[in-house]
Amino acid sequence: MLRTVAVVLVEGFAMFEFGTICEVFGIDRTEDGVPAVEFRVCAEHPGTPVRTSIGMRVIPELGLDALAGADLVAVPACDIRDEYPPAVLDALRAAAARGSTLLSVCSGAFLLGATGLLDGRRCTTHWRYADTFAARFPNALLDPDVLFVDDGDIITSAGTAAGIDACLHLVRRELGAAPAAAIARRMVVPPQREGGQRQFVELPIPECSADSLEPVLTWMLDNIADEHTVSALAGRARLSERTFARRFVAETGTTPHRWLTMQRVLHARALLEQTQLGVDEIAERAGFGSAALLRHHFHRVVGVAPTDYRRTFAQHPA
Repeated sequence: MLRTVAVVLVEGFAMFEFGTICEVFGIDRTEDGVPAVEFRVCAEHPGTPVRTSIGMRVIPELGLDALAGADLVAVPACDIRDEYPPAVLDALRAAAARGSTLLSVCSGAFLLGATGLLDGRRCTTHWRYADTFAARFPNALLDPDVLFVDDGDIITSAGTAAGIDACLHLVRRELGAAPAAAIARRMVVPPQREGGQRQFVELPIPECSADSLEPVLTWMLDNIADEHTVSALAGRARLSERTFARRFVAETGTTPHRWLTMQRVLHARALLEQTQLGVDEIAERAGFGSAALLRHHFHRVVGVAPTDYRRTFAQHPA
């Protein structure tokens, strides 16, 4: 049951992610049928201003001892640093040992990671920090493609709005679907979003590290809807097939087929955002030939179906 929620603030915490936790757990919504929750804002030094990531300051009234008895201990996003306050790390470890559920939003996963509590546990963080996180906490089982990870007594979420998804999921898990839907309606957000954070990740065209194949790559992009065999591409580059394939991997980091498939997905994504073309027409223009093939490769790379992606990112109503 979720009766008490405690938020831990450290220097450089993010206001929006803190506000997300406050919005879901800190507002009395009993008139909407949501059970009452005791909400505590805590820091290492109660009564002392804690700086936010944008320079504002918040004065928590409670110290780390207020984590005792909390069903949920939440950590909003905060500045990524080499070291975190030892007292805060100890308090989080103690809360976990007492049986509290821990929740992090965005870069707050780094604070949880520093406690060692994520070792051997499934988790996530913002996609921009995934490589840094994986290097710093190699024993954590990072999944950079999802909006949040529920690993029982530890829940981690991706960037910013994904914290809302994680918080609502926890409400649904602990209090039921009706309270989660009631909070979502008040926040004017969907009770549950589809897909993961791959749909939000920038997918730039891989750059060629040398200029010998650049004319061939440019020609492939200009004729992206056409079929391209290694033999024909090697002939255009005036190389043997074996030499062409070896040089292509050396310069782009992948095979001709995989490179072209990625470019076709990128082209389809742009058409979904910028045009009102149907999925069949987009599949033809992007070189997939069929909507089924487009859906297969698009979902594999982006994480959602083309129609779902368009619903979220289209610049013009479809």
